Amino acid sequence: MRMLINVPETVVADGLRGLAAAHPGLNVDVENRVVVRGDAPVAGKVGLVSGGGSGHEPLHGGFVGAGMLSAACPGEVFTSPVPDQMARAAAAVDSGAGVLFVVKNYTGDVLNFDMAQELAEDEGVQVAKVLVNDDVAVQDSLYTAGRRGTGATLFVEKIAGAAAEEGAPLERVEAVARRVNEGSRSFGVALSAVTTPAKGTPTFDLPSGELELGIGIHGEPGRERRPMMTSREIADFAVNAVLEDLQPSSPVLALVNGMGATPLLELYGFNAEVHRVLAERGVPVARTLVGNYVTSLDMAGCSVTLCEADEEILRLWDAPVETPALRWGR
Repeated sequence: MRMLINVPETVVADGLRGLAAAHPGLNVDVENRVVVRGDAPVAGKVGLVSGGGSGHEPLHGGFVGAGMLSAACPGEVFTSPVPDQMARAAAAVDSGAGVLFVVKNYTGDVLNFDMAQELAEDEGVQVAKVLVNDDVAVQDSLYTAGRRGTGATLFVEKIAGAAAEEGAPLERVEAVARRVNEGSRSFGVALSAVTTPAKGTPTFDLPSGELELGIGIHGEPGRERRPMMTSREIADFAVNAVLEDLQPSSPVLALVNGMGATPLLELYGFNAEVHRVLAERGVPVARTLVGNYVTSLDMAGCSVTLCEADEEILRLWDAPVETPALRWGR
């Protein structure tokens, strides 16, 4: 095992300490595992709280800041945060306007955010929830009932975060988040297996010369394995899988996402192929984001997420944002 860590037991705490050192504008509670924007609570503003297992960075802590999340709750690696974390985060960001929980569709996350909602409401915090379930690869998986939540999480957090920053009420922020999720679909591909710090060896076997089509962000099985394909062939398969399930009536936002170990040079080359397929299918692209945003530790691979973008969604996407991982317009 070759990892830039001290010991597996402290990898999350060490990462949070580093996040705090790099971004002093955030309030990072290492002991209680909560990352909060420094000016929270903002008077009259809906709070956005998300979270999930560590290992997917910059999701979610890297998306805390103006125009996006109010707080994030990191669990242990690939393990849901606990209800007390989310309830603590909700209390920290609630201005009286309510709090929206953004929850990826994994069984542990869903159950713990449900319990956190009860805890927060017992303390007088109004809470709404939106479930992200954009992955078209499989219907059920190792950690889910229904579709997995993957790349659309970024779109939901950014666009709903912009609506909240504008002062929209909780009901409106929730409606925007739901609309983004309903208009988004994703498909992922693994070129190598993922290795967690605790295990120290790959979590599944992917022989050399093969890839997994439809992989999950924890290494969950996908649709099928094939001999290694070219970037062009992968783009054809992934984009067409998304478009089998999503028939956009407007231009799309496109996220070409790396799984953690794929170089940007390769991702930009893959993005060119994604744009080629979309052009061939007559789907106009309004905006594109390329990079490692919803990752799986050291997995090599990529995912494609498309989101229908009408004028309101495009305006909210373009709205200013200032977080460790996304920043523009400020």
